[in-house]
Amino acid sequence: MVSPLGEGYDVAFDYGDRTGYEPISDVDRKEFHEQGFLLLRNVLTEDHRAALEAAVDRVYEEEKAKGKTTKDGTLHLLGFLDRDELFGDLLTHPIAFPYMWGLAGWNLYSHHNHLDVTPPALEPEKPYWGWHQDGYRQNSDPETMDPNLPRPMFSLKVAYVLSDLSETGRGATKVIPGSHLWNSLPRPADTTVHNPDPEGTVEITANPGDAFIFDRRQWHSRSTNLSTITRKMLFVGYTYRWIRPLDELHIDKDGEWWTNRTPVQRQLCGEGTHTANYWGINWDGYIDDEIPLRKELKERGQLNRNIPWLR
Repeated sequence: MVSPLGEGYDVAFDYGDRTGYEPISDVDRKEFHEQGFLLLRNVLTEDHRAALEAAVDRVYEEEKAKGKTTKDGTLHLLGFLDRDELFGDLLTHPIAFPYMWGLAGWNLYSHHNHLDVTPPALEPEKPYWGWHQDGYRQNSDPETMDPNLPRPMFSLKVAYVLSDLSETGRGATKVIPGSHLWNSLPRPADTTVHNPDPEGTVEITANPGDAFIFDRRQWHSRSTNLSTITRKMLFVGYTYRWIRPLDELHIDKDGEWWTNRTPVQRQLCGEGTHTANYWGINWDGYIDDEIPLRKELKERGQLNRNIPWLR
């Protein structure tokens, strides 16, 4: 595997003293629980962002050569993490990662991740209704008969912005703040015509190097890229280890990419010692303190009995 930085590169991007294990603020946690998403500014240093974009460009050309892009050049690539060292390191990004374990706990892994490249649209897009919640059957199987009782979160994503999405019309994600607490969204009677976005819709405008985090229940939609800028994004989803993977990762466990992963990153790629381990316990029914992320947080004093998922 060749990195955009060259064969056998060894580089550390400067994030100061950030380790990825600092607790998030109560203010951020409250905003996320109320709005269903958080926009984080300047998550990636410019040299890190540029290196990731170069890696995306390389993977894009590889997929294009295999005929995997659409006729307008769009690429939606699932399970991209093992395509470059830089992608694997995103699992524990020093600024974004604290939001993952801070909002969902230590028994996590990445069940779903995708690389998106969206060139400018070649022609006006036909009418479509793209509003949805992530999770597929997670939106039906655990739902109660009480429409006022929100479904469980189950998973969340961090989206890294590599291109300039600072203005609307560049294919950015649209969300409805607070809609993660809704089990349904009214759908237009006729979706063969252009319909206005639901009331309260916000298009997430962001600068290169920003990131946003969202609850899988957040009602959201893609948008058409009407600009001259190609949208490039990396999405990394996290869920509980007792939930099965959505994307297939074809990791070579004897290869360099896997060798270079830390114990926590290996957990986040789905590694476990036995089936009960995915449920956070050993076969004796007690919590397994050797689960890498739990062990790391415990050693750093970041477990907190007042936060259920950090007990």
